[in-house]
Amino acid sequence: MTILIPAYKPNQRLIQLIHDLINQCSYDVVVVDDGSGPDYKHIFDAVLALGCKVLTHERNRGKGAALKTGFQFIIKTGENTGVVTADCDGQHLAKDIIKVAEAVKKDKKTFVLGTRRFAGKVPLRIRFGNSITRIVFTFLTGSRLYDTQTGLRGFSVEMLPWLCGISGNRYDYEMNMLMKAVQAGYSFRGIDIETVYFEKNRLSHFRPFRDSFLVYLPIMKFCMSSFISASLDFVLLIIIKLSTKNLLLAVVGARICSAGVNYTINRHFVFSQEKVASMKSSFPRYVTLVIIIMFLNYCVIHLYHNTLGIPLVWAKILTDACLFLVNYWAQRKFVFKE
Repeated sequence: MTILIPAYKPNQRLIQLIHDLINQCSYDVVVVDDGSGPDYKHIFDAVLALGCKVLTHERNRGKGAALKTGFQFIIKTGENTGVVTADCDGQHLAKDIIKVAEAVKKDKKTFVLGTRRFAGKVPLRIRFGNSITRIVFTFLTGSRLYDTQTGLRGFSVEMLPWLCGISGNRYDYEMNMLMKAVQAGYSFRGIDIETVYFEKNRLSHFRPFRDSFLVYLPIMKFCMSSFISASLDFVLLIIIKLSTKNLLLAVVGARICSAGVNYTINRHFVFSQEKVASMKSSFPRYVTLVIIIMFLNYCVIHLYHNTLGIPLVWAKILTDACLFLVNYWAQRKFVFKE
């Protein structure tokens, strides 16, 4: 078993963590210096003196890049059990790292996640951010994870080549990893760990605006695709309805045009994972889904507009809101899944 620790400008807590690991287990430890610079050379020299392997990036490339550098190195070492990734800031205790490592040994097809329960004095931004990410992740993938932002994760060695091929070089890599694990059919197992924060997490190198954007980028892709196609569908519906006075023709015509745009964007931009279905298999499924959604769209708009007397514009908005979740779930589970 190998413990992989990406480190950017670490402090003495990294050395203390390695001391604790040495005292409690016999696992190999690999540390990746992600361009910390000469001011932190003494820290990494101390890590080397403890018998660990240190890999160095000449410049800061991001946590995702550091993890992939470590995975590639571990593949070459011939590690035959698994890898556990941990943060360098002391938030992960040695005993919890060992718990995750032991769980990895039992199931090679499972992502093992060290799950914080956020009890005690947890910074509000951390608690709130994880809650939002958990809700959005569940909506987009259908998988429930309590702690989507944990850096304490365990993998079997069979997963390492696959992990090296996942996009993202910074904090987005960890979110991409989880989302693509769902696509690849891996299951998740949460191991409860202690929640530890020092100085309200002020030493974290997570940049709230830039890194949050990277983390949520996969999520925003589908929302943007849906917005573009929904806007086109909305405009065409109004134009055709005003021109022909025929609601059915308006719904069908608008849906066909917007569906073509939506399929193209989603296949090449939103759901472009490693195992995305080919056009030969996904397009017929998409056409089937379009027909079903179109029928539901007409029925719901007819209910709102003709039966309840709601203005067409508001009827259309309400209908699209109702069918948004259905449409995403069907595309993820039925259309683009290989």
